[in-house]
Amino acid sequence: MDASAFLENIEASSGYRHQIVCSKRLPARSAAYGQVFPPLPEQTARSLAAMGIDRLYSHQAEAVQAVRNGENIVVVTATASGKTLCYNIPVIESLELDKNARALYIFPTKALAQDQLGKIKLYDLPFIKAATYDGDTSRKERPFIKAISNIVITNPDMLHIGILPYHTTWAELFRNLKYVVIDEIHTYRGIFGAHVSNVIRRLRRIADHYGASPQFVCASATVAAPQQLMLDITGCDARVIDRDGSPSGEKYFLFWNPPFLEAKGDRKSANSEAVYLLTQLVTSGIRSIIFTKARKTAELIFRNARTALRDRKSPYADRIMAYRAGYTPAERREIERMLFSGELIGVTSTTALEVGVDIGGLDAVVMTGYPGSIASAWQQAGRSGRGSEQSMAVLVANNDPIDQYLMRNPDYFFGGTHERAIVDNQNPFVLADHLQCAAHELPLRNEEIESLFGERSWEALGALEELGRLSFNGKWYWPSSHYPASGVNIRSSSSMQFTIVSVDQGGKTLGTVDGPSAFEVLHPGAVYLHAGDSYVVTRLDIDDTAAYVERSEVNYYTTPGSHVRVEVEQTIEDKTIDKANIRLGSVRVTHQVTHFWKKRLLGESIIDRTELDLPEVDLHTESVWIPLPAELTREAAMRGFDLLGAIHAIEHAAIGILPLIALCDRNDIGGVSHPSHPDADGLASIFIYDGRAGGVGIARAAFDNIGQVLTTTLKSIDDCACEDGCPGCIQSPKCGNNNQPLDKDGAVFLLSELLRSSDS
Repeated sequence: MDASAFLENIEASSGYRHQIVCSKRLPARSAAYGQVFPPLPEQTARSLAAMGIDRLYSHQAEAVQAVRNGENIVVVTATASGKTLCYNIPVIESLELDKNARALYIFPTKALAQDQLGKIKLYDLPFIKAATYDGDTSRKERPFIKAISNIVITNPDMLHIGILPYHTTWAELFRNLKYVVIDEIHTYRGIFGAHVSNVIRRLRRIADHYGASPQFVCASATVAAPQQLMLDITGCDARVIDRDGSPSGEKYFLFWNPPFLEAKGDRKSANSEAVYLLTQLVTSGIRSIIFTKARKTAELIFRNARTALRDRKSPYADRIMAYRAGYTPAERREIERMLFSGELIGVTSTTALEVGVDIGGLDAVVMTGYPGSIASAWQQAGRSGRGSEQSMAVLVANNDPIDQYLMRNPDYFFGGTHERAIVDNQNPFVLADHLQCAAHELPLRNEEIESLFGERSWEALGALEELGRLSFNGKWYWPSSHYPASGVNIRSSSSMQFTIVSVDQGGKTLGTVDGPSAFEVLHPGAVYLHAGDSYVVTRLDIDDTAAYVERSEVNYYTTPGSHVRVEVEQTIEDKTIDKANIRLGSVRVTHQVTHFWKKRLLGESIIDRTELDLPEVDLHTESVWIPLPAELTREAAMRGFDLLGAIHAIEHAAIGILPLIALCDRNDIGGVSHPSHPDADGLASIFIYDGRAGGVGIARAAFDNIGQVLTTTLKSIDDCACEDGCPGCIQSPKCGNNNQPLDKDGAVFLLSELLRSSDS
């Protein structure tokens, strides 16, 4: 594509209102090649040559050589740099040289596993016997896979629930297990990462029982501290391979901020801007993908873009498509094929196409809203420009704190370091789950407890013994006849799940919601969205953990109102910023959903408020809290600022900005502000806590980087053009008090004074 010509046309068009706030030209990069010695074995080399691969990029050669030397590795190079070969080549040459060798491939999703199986089949080598083993694998196939497959491709869920508990039936695999491949390792963070890290430790333990000590060969998008991430996930040190030898064409990277509407602070929707860009791109013959955060958004942008193109009688109207989870595997494969062949010129997609699946070379990527991390943004941007051709990536901002901060501070994105993925494998609730699973698989010996599962295991073991869930007689034993893995959901911190039942569809189950979230999203009267349809919750049965819903096309949505209080249980650590003593510790958060608002779909005005009678929910977790000096809050009051509104605004903005610093989801963070907290010597205090039981390391990351958190929070508020606060700075869609009260100027004053005194 000719990106500069396209941009000239955009800037000259009637729909352009100076939305481009930053344009970076990233120069092309030539390929760097490397060699391995001794050369690859005959059949492996011949197979690669048949696929057009007659030499390796430098990082691929380095990876192969390191694995040959017995090292664990983590490859951290760009999208489309050929990371797959970094693990496939060592595995396949090993299978050629040793007929007994086995490899276990772990992918975060079944779709990626299927895609990898297809790539392995392309090698067309008789000694490769690869198969996927997941929830879709038929009962008839499973015994044959266990007996003969030398590459078993699975996901963490199946490894946890369907392989490790039945390791005696997998003896051939574990006895000869030479490699464990973990792709997309950066996706294992938060509570999912905490669970997966313990599953991998269980895997290492079982392999050791059968006399194997597999090497770990891992791949990741670009993240900070990949070696630490590898250690967190696997418990093993690794060599980092991050010098990318693959070529890339010139790329234009644009930051696109939707224009203001009439009311200052409100901007045109990122979705409508994405529709505009998609129609302009495909009309120019530019092969494009639009990334969105939600299935419904992908469908909405697709439908609106197709309508706009048909209204213009464009021949491209039938050459665009939506792609998302929820389609059948056959439908997704057909869309992938049409993209690869060029039959489709545009597609709207969730992150389902962000990683792994090969869709050929695209010219342009449009991200509808910041995808949540710098790593993911570059991952998505890398979907364009496969090869040496020119390409383009566009980040279209939402009107929320992170997106707007980046629009005003693009150098933070282009010049800063990537976030570190936060994995806390010492979460006590997660540890307790996996210690039980491990004891069921093989009785646990004291000497392996701390080396594998960490020092907090002893505390968890004591609690489990007291509850009668484990017994000790020289070793730790699982005393029950059922197996515990079936009760552990590794994508959640809670074993309690509420089932959503459609009353008007004969009791059909629509899905499940974690217990801690159920009162917020499934309270009586809540509007629940599923597959593009809206349902209203008619009854919430707490005892049977079920919510009953009826389909209803309503012209409103619901948001819960709540009361939250925090009680400090233990202070673990503290540090001082001037006279403010910042603290980290364990807390009990008591949360009660007390009412909900009905809000109009357009305009978001409140229709009414309905009271609820729901029980309180306690969450034991970790928090960082900021008690403000008394003299500072007195000065704020003397200047006429609303103290509660000011600290409430800081709380919202800090939570909104924290994912820039710690690789986490905003929904995994909670907060509360108090004008005079009893556990902070009566000082006005702001608490930011992990929204998962036991904590997952987010509060710790905030504490360790508190200066950066507060400085970035101040900048995000102070630089915003609104007068009284908006979604781009201090308003939060999660607020249980409907964003009342908020004092933007008071927040700027408190943060400025706090940081000014700390710098002096």
